[in-house]
Amino acid sequence: MLKFKRRIQDSTNGPTTYVAASTTIVGSIAGKGSYVFCGTVEGDCDIDGPLTLAAGAHWKGILKATDIVVAGVVEGDVAAKQRVEILGTARVTGSLSGNSIAVAEGAIIEGEIKVTSGAEPTTFQEKRLP
Repeated sequence: MLKFKRRIQDSTNGPTTYVAASTTIVGSIAGKGSYVFCGTVEGDCDIDGPLTLAAGAHWKGILKATDIVVAGVVEGDVAAKQRVEILGTARVTGSLSGNSIAVAEGAIIEGEIKVTSGAEPTTFQEKRLP
């Protein structure tokens, strides 16, 4: 039985795929499992699992995943099947959609926010250090 965790980063299980800060990927990405991107990506993705875009990372394209955490820069839409967390270091130019959306103080969002569950967007103040 899956136990719900408040934070997406706390609820991952199994191996995680990391993409280093010095890496640039151009093209579409699809996969299953947990992913952490620290570098630059130009293209769209469809991930069956949680995806984290680390602080300092840059994504140009559409992000689709089960759960999404954004701490870097996104030029494109962010669409989660479940939860979206936008951390205080994030900048998103594009729409956000997800069953629940949390936006930290300091985050910049230039686009529409659509909560698919019907609930209002939530704001939180990050208390953990990265």
